[in-house]
Order: sequence, then structure tokens, then C-alpha cells
Amino acid sequence: MTATYSELIQIFSRINKLDHALVILSWDQMVMMPPAGVDSRSESLAELSVMRHELLSDSRVGELIDTCEAKGAELSDAQRRSVFEMRRTYDDASCLPADLVKAKVVAGSTCEHGWRSQRPENDWKGFLKNFETVVSLAKEEAAVRQAHSKASTAYDALLDLHCRGDSSELIDDVFGQLKAKLPSMIDDVIERQASVGNTDHEPEQGATYPVAEQTALSKALLNSLGFDFNAGRLDVSAHPFSTGVRGDQRITTRYDETTFLDALLATAHETGHASYEAGLPDAWQGLPVGQSRNMCIHESQSLMFEKMVTLSDAFLQHLHGLITQHLTGASNLNYDQLKTQARRVTKSYIRVEADELTYPIHVALRYDIERDLINGKLEAKDIPDAWNAAMLSGLGLSTEGNYTNGCMQDIHWTDGTFGYFPSYTLGAVNSAQLFESLCAAHTDWEERFAHGDITVVREWLSNAIWQHGCHLSSQDLMKQATGRGTDPSSLLNHLNHRYGR
Repeated sequence: MTATYSELIQIFSRINKLDHALVILSWDQMVMMPPAGVDSRSESLAELSVMRHELLSDSRVGELIDTCEAKGAELSDAQRRSVFEMRRTYDDASCLPADLVKAKVVAGSTCEHGWRSQRPENDWKGFLKNFETVVSLAKEEAAVRQAHSKASTAYDALLDLHCRGDSSELIDDVFGQLKAKLPSMIDDVIERQASVGNTDHEPEQGATYPVAEQTALSKALLNSLGFDFNAGRLDVSAHPFSTGVRGDQRITTRYDETTFLDALLATAHETGHASYEAGLPDAWQGLPVGQSRNMCIHESQSLMFEKMVTLSDAFLQHLHGLITQHLTGASNLNYDQLKTQARRVTKSYIRVEADELTYPIHVALRYDIERDLINGKLEAKDIPDAWNAAMLSGLGLSTEGNYTNGCMQDIHWTDGTFGYFPSYTLGAVNSAQLFESLCAAHTDWEERFAHGDITVVREWLSNAIWQHGCHLSSQDLMKQATGRGTDPSSLLNHLNHRYGR
């Protein structure tokens, strides 16, 4: 190992420690912090972010990377790949001025904190005041990144932060195929489910499920999914999310005492994210090459746990036992009722509560809006109208005046995270494709799942995805694991099998 490369490792190790502090402070703000702490917390987060940015974007880092690239023959293949990811990380940071980084953190923190009370109050006007600042700074960032990267549009420059390696052409092709197939499938399934009329298979109406019982159930599910409570915890937040650091994975869900599946599936979803992070290679800890590949792969892991595993016929047998054991209000729920409830297809307002069939429509809506917003074709104040038009067109639902269940329902845009939403649909496509290959390799998976044993899933994903960190591109990961690049045919086959006649 050269002295130059060793110095780079030391620098990125320091950056990783700052990331640790930022992650835990941000988690605390969204889960535990009292409301009066928002101003001081925002300032602290901003200061740490500037420190991180200055350390990462220092010209010395660029010089060290230049030297390593020039002397690549002295490095191993793994070290050269590590330097490649260091270059990517350095370029992403050094193109932004420190004052823009700080302004984005302050604006995002303020907007997110306000959103937590403004959303339930349907206060679009109050939210917009903070959100316009976030959008303005996001456009400024996009312009800087576009000039630096030569991306075809400002939005593409932000898209590359979250879906790097998955081109806009690929995303458009995938979305196009799904948009062509899903609407008629959705209408057919809804019509068929409505015509069954078998009340014996309908879940009990009017039952309540106390939060304490749901929490115990979520923890039981986490145990079945292999979550390590010695290295993580489950909490409650306004919007389910997963974050944390090595040995300290934090996941959250949210509860509604009139239903239990939403919280349960959110828990499974976030377990997939946490499992990916916990399974990244120890040898590259703290280095860019040791991080998750991109959000399209990340979402494939969360959706693998939520949709492919937890909602499978086999695992539902195990889950049924956990539900009847922990929920007093579901003690008489039978397996067929659970399956009916879990497979119910409806056209609904809330993305995180949407079923597999309608979910891509929600994502496509957000993709179109944020793309036009960043590219200057849409103003922030016009988002509610655009949202309403898209919901009417895609699902036949009006959100006029309903900001809570419309354009204010997600947390992503509050901190300027634009370019992230496409990863949800690419993640669904990737998860179906990966699961197809996993099942072909382990034909006894159904017997295992029925007994609550998903060890084979964790082991297969560890070998196929987790252990590689960023060493392979997203498409190379998919080709190595499944024999082909991202292809929506596996998802369409899965949906036809699960919901078809």
C-alpha cells in the first residue's frame, strides 16, 4: 500500500466519523428531539456538514487522488477501484461551494421540522414558504452539478446522485413498459376482487390494535427477518425510515390503531435497508467503495424483504401465527383473511401504503413533477395542481385542497432530495428479478419461509449484493446475480402470478 493511498484512507476515515455524528444527530431530530431544539440542531448539523464538506473537498484530497491515479500500477485491483470511488465522491463534493452546502442543510432542516406539523394541519401555505427556499437551493445545486458533470439536464445531474449507473434512458424504458401494462391490470384485479363477494375471506371490520401490541408484533417480525437488536433498534417517526452506522442500525415505523399491516410492512421494508447497510464489507468500512451501490439497489433490498419475502404465500403462514399471537383484535383472524387483506388492490392516496400494483403509478407521478420542477418547467407553487391532475389521470383520485394526502405526504423533498423517487420503481424491478434468481437457486425456499426461516435470503443477498459494496456498478451487480441487466419483465411476471387469474 502506497503512502499516498494510506493518507487518503486516513482522510476518508475522518469523514466517516463525521458522517456517524451527522446520522445520529439527524435521527434524534426526527425521532426524539423536543420541538424547541430545532434551531440549535439545525445550526449544529450545518456546521458539521460544512466541516465534512471542507475536509472532503480540500484540494489536497484531489492531489492525492491524482497521484494514485497516475501510479495505478502500484495499486492492487481493489485499491484502484477504491480510488475510483474516492474520485467520484470528491468530485461530487468539490463542485459545490461550502456556503451552498450549509444553506441547504439549514433550509432542509427547517423545512422538514415544519412539515411534521404542517402536514397534519393541511398547511400548504406554511409549508410552501420554507419549501420554495429548498427548491431554489436545489436548482442552484443542480446547475452547478450539471456544469461540472455535463449532464444533459439539471435534473439528470441530481438523478446521478441517487441512481448512478442507471441511466435516464433505462428509467424511461422501465417506466414506459410498466405504464403500458399496469393500468389495465389494476382495473382488472380491482374488478375481480370486488366481484368475489366472499365475506368469509374479509378481515374483521372495526377491530383496534393498540400501539403496544403492534410494537411487540413488529419486533417479532424483525426477529424472524434476522434483525440484530444488539446492533440496532426500532422507533416511531412521522415517516418510516432507516439510517444508522456500522453496529447501530436505526429503523422507524408509524402506527395506526385501526390497522396493523401498514406498520408491519413498513417495518419489513426498513429492515431490508438496514440489513444491506449492516451487510456491507468490513474490509472497506469507512471508504466510498465500501458503501451501498446506489438507491436503486438499496430499494431492491427493502422491497425484497417487504414484498418478495413478507408478502409471499409461504411467509404469510408464519406471519399469521405472529399476528394472532400478539394482536388481541386479530386473535380470530384466519390465514385466508390475512391473505385477502395483504393482497387487496385499491387506488389510494398514500404512496407508502399503496399496494404493489398501484405503487409505480405513485412513483411516476413524483418523477414527472420533480423533473419538471428542477428543469424549470414547473414552479413550486403549482405542484398541488400538477399533483391533482396526475392523480386524476393515473388513479382517478382527486387531491384538490387535500395537501396532507397529496403533495405534502412524503418527506423526501423537504431537504431537497430530488432524483431519488425513480429508485423506488427500479428497486421493485430489481427485487423481483433478484428474487426470481434466488428461488431458482434454492427450490426449498417456500418450506423454509413457512417456518419463518429466511436465512437463505440473507445469505444469498450477502453473496450477490451486500459483500460487493461499490466494487461493481449497479448493472454489473444485476448481471452477475441474475444474468441480465435491470429488466421489468420479472416484476410483471411476479405481479401476474401473485394477482392474476
